[in-house]
Amino acid sequence: MRKRAVAVLGTAAVLSGMVTAVPSAAGTAAPAAAPRPAAERAPVKWTDCSTDDYPTLQCATVKSPLDHDRPGGRQITLALSRVPHTAKKSQGPLLVNPGGPGGSGRSLAGFVARSLPKDVASQYDVIGFDPRGVGASKPALDCKPGYFDPVRPDSLPAGGGAERANLARVKDFAESCGKKHGSLLRYMDSASAAEDMDVIRQQLGAERINYLGYSYGTYLGAVYAKLHPERVRRAVFDSVVDPSGVWYENNLGQNVAFESRQQAFTAWIAKHDATYGLGGNPAEVEAKWTRMRQALARKPAGGKVGAAELEDTFLPGGYYNGYWPDLAKAFAAYANDGKTAPLVDAYQKFGAVDAAGDNGYSVYTAVQCRDAGWPRDWNQWRHDMWRSHAKAPFITWNNAWYNAPCAFWPTRSLQPTDVTNAKLPPVLLFQATEDAATPYEGAVSLHHRLRGSSLVVEEGGANHGVTLAGNKCLDRHLADYLDTGKVPRSAGVADAICDPLPEPEPAKATRAASANGPEKAPASRGSQAASLHDLLGHDS
Repeated sequence: MRKRAVAVLGTAAVLSGMVTAVPSAAGTAAPAAAPRPAAERAPVKWTDCSTDDYPTLQCATVKSPLDHDRPGGRQITLALSRVPHTAKKSQGPLLVNPGGPGGSGRSLAGFVARSLPKDVASQYDVIGFDPRGVGASKPALDCKPGYFDPVRPDSLPAGGGAERANLARVKDFAESCGKKHGSLLRYMDSASAAEDMDVIRQQLGAERINYLGYSYGTYLGAVYAKLHPERVRRAVFDSVVDPSGVWYENNLGQNVAFESRQQAFTAWIAKHDATYGLGGNPAEVEAKWTRMRQALARKPAGGKVGAAELEDTFLPGGYYNGYWPDLAKAFAAYANDGKTAPLVDAYQKFGAVDAAGDNGYSVYTAVQCRDAGWPRDWNQWRHDMWRSHAKAPFITWNNAWYNAPCAFWPTRSLQPTDVTNAKLPPVLLFQATEDAATPYEGAVSLHHRLRGSSLVVEEGGANHGVTLAGNKCLDRHLADYLDTGKVPRSAGVADAICDPLPEPEPAKATRAASANGPEKAPASRGSQAASLHDLLGHDS
């Protein structure tokens, strides 16, 4: 999301009130016609695009059909990155995806290659890619630049005015996207992006690919595996989208899960009352949060952080608890001392949307709205969201408006791909039990649908994206699988269980110092986990 974590997927039953699926002649998610054979394609031309962090990184572009049913028609450009293998024997390409939909994967290649054990990473060409419409791929979508510029209407439609203002915004976004990108929107879907992956495979000259996908990337990988099971060598899915709820139902499930993470955050603040001074029990902290939100709805901090922007700022804490110390300091500065600058700084760091975010959100809506049916009757949304809000007030309405353009989207919706698969080699799944963006039940659901898959669980873990984030137990299973292809096996639902990482320590600052904002980032900011979560963003 903003980027917001939205990894949702699947084999959803179409809800009543949703658009009926387009018949196959109009373009369903069925397997598309094969592009030109690899032999007919020019070899990929890699150029140096190294950075200080990734000194061996290379970049390239490849062409892919806009419409895979017409491979000789209009072509689009896909942007790739690569860290080449250095071992004498290669295990082939390892494609990596950070989720979204709408996340750029080019930087993820360098991170993965650097974070895996050297003897494992050296065996692979680690390939990052910007999916169609994203980042450096062309054409790139940007439906309405500045759509998230502050200050937006209050997300909570307690009065008719707020609801009308938000409805006008989302309708305008959907209309703008149709006018600006109407020729592309019919081809912005997960199945088309998966076919692009097979074009990449062909142009790399590989018979099969290896794959590591986070969040929405788990769904994209599962769709690819359904369309091309014979082309999958190894696949890792981390923080798994539920294939039974794509996408509307999964978003409703997210609301409840994020409420639990917000409660964990307030409990953590209460536990560290000596540092933050916001109350010694979660109820006190929650009461101050509510008063802060109400005050910002009346008078936005610095003219930038209203109620909606406050939610945007604190939502990333539900994805990754390493952000908690900074968020708590900004909260304390405003609630205890009336200081607005730390809150504005936190918004700029965690909630504000730049041009890349505009692009990511445009692709997010385009893919989700096209992938599966959404209610087209706003009365159904209103009814469902107020029911959800009664249980999960923290993010329900903010999440609703984030996805609401799908109620007015200018293209019809496809049937979700049934990702059930009995033709794959063993697939390895990773999941934290308290993940809010992709709740645990989704991993179990996909585990049952992929025959022969193995599920590794971080019991009590709450972050979204858990491998290569500092948990040695999880990372050992990942490295062993990529090295040997072997997966853990157990008679239970989980084939292996790992303990979670500890909760973060509070920022080392007094209450008075916190009023002036953080003097320096907490130690975790430069850590591997923080780097991963910055790459994954908060959509998927």
